[in-house]
Amino acid sequence: MRLVVLGGGESGVGTAILGKEKGYDVFVSDFGKIKENYKKVLTDNGIAWEDEKHTEDLILNADVVMKSPGIPEKAPIVKKLAEKGIPVISEIEFAAPFTEAITIGITGSNGKTTTTMLVYHLLKSAGLNVALGGNIGKSFAWQVAENKFDSYVLELSSFQLDGIINYKPHIAIITNISPDHLDRYEYNYQNYIDSKFRITMNQTEEDYLIYDADDEAIAEWFKTNTTKAQLIPFSLTKTFSQGAHITNNTMEVKINHEEFIMETEYIALEGKHNMKNAMAATSVAKLMQIRNATIRESLSNFQGVEHRLEKVLKIQNVQYINDSKATNVNATFFALDSMNVPTVWIVGGVDKGNDYNELMSLVREKVKAIICLGVDNRKIIDVFGNVVDIMVEVTNMNDAVRMAQRLTEKGDAVLLSPACASFDLFENYEDRGEQFKQAVRNL
Repeated sequence: MRLVVLGGGESGVGTAILGKEKGYDVFVSDFGKIKENYKKVLTDNGIAWEDEKHTEDLILNADVVMKSPGIPEKAPIVKKLAEKGIPVISEIEFAAPFTEAITIGITGSNGKTTTTMLVYHLLKSAGLNVALGGNIGKSFAWQVAENKFDSYVLELSSFQLDGIINYKPHIAIITNISPDHLDRYEYNYQNYIDSKFRITMNQTEEDYLIYDADDEAIAEWFKTNTTKAQLIPFSLTKTFSQGAHITNNTMEVKINHEEFIMETEYIALEGKHNMKNAMAATSVAKLMQIRNATIRESLSNFQGVEHRLEKVLKIQNVQYINDSKATNVNATFFALDSMNVPTVWIVGGVDKGNDYNELMSLVREKVKAIICLGVDNRKIIDVFGNVVDIMVEVTNMNDAVRMAQRLTEKGDAVLLSPACASFDLFENYEDRGEQFKQAVRNL
């Protein structure tokens, strides 16, 4: 069996290693540059690879192809594979049959990293033999090749779900759905929604789907679609006999005739959206039969995720907040919603078909100045030009932070929450967040 891996990053190299271990004839091809450390791993494992090109003769003879999530369906080589009827799958689909571990799959437009990390924290604190993978951390396939875990907590992007055929998580979470990555879905929101719901398409009556019952797109999907999985909804307003809700600042989770109650003030994460992440994660913990005392302790000591509403420093009584991970409008909505002081907002980057009007009421109420940090800021300026008094364009992070300092007074906040991808000026959102933190430290 010939396995061709497109993309020589973390998921690609992990898949290659697992494929080699399982007796496949493996070839890795990357149209970009493969990082030196990954080249070494491939070479040390005797796996053939190429970079900065796709040699068709070496690819179109595959029995199966694992495509990295970053490569779009529109890529010429992917189209040619489709024409030849060669199956193109994701790392998750390839690796899942090689482990008997339970998988907990988490998707959503926002909150999925925080929820994934929180679920992992809850299970690990309870002493379970659990690993973290998917869209974050070490490649799932690589861990399946090298370790023996009982369960995996996997963050799954819509791109990874597009590449599944038979994979099913025992427990699935959809944190929420809002327009994102529409450039990859023909600018059709329904295609993106359907992608997210692939997480439950193979689930059976023995599996569980945890979802946000307040979410419009999710509610709409349920009107015309069904899943065999047992449903566990969570909500800030509705109550359920089976599910999670918040009433009078108390979180209640009821699952399989067991109940968990905790006052929200003791939960380490702040903000309404984080209460939803906590409800989703606690639902998993209850399904995995973790003791209430352990859940309570884990929820109160969880550290949160880097680059997600991360408090960096307070300088001259101004709080600087790094929310670089906010790569879409909905994520920035949560960030602005959680601000309770006048805010200088740093925004901009590669627009993925954003509608900024959703932020209008929050910007009117909370934002005193906007700093545009992107190559093309026209859309942001058009939408908010008449709403805030001060609007500035900059082309690097140092200027953005220095300008923000000039525009603040005591008691204000500076929020980096770009609502956009980072590829115009930065390597990725982590690089953008690190540059922000460094610039703040340099003030």
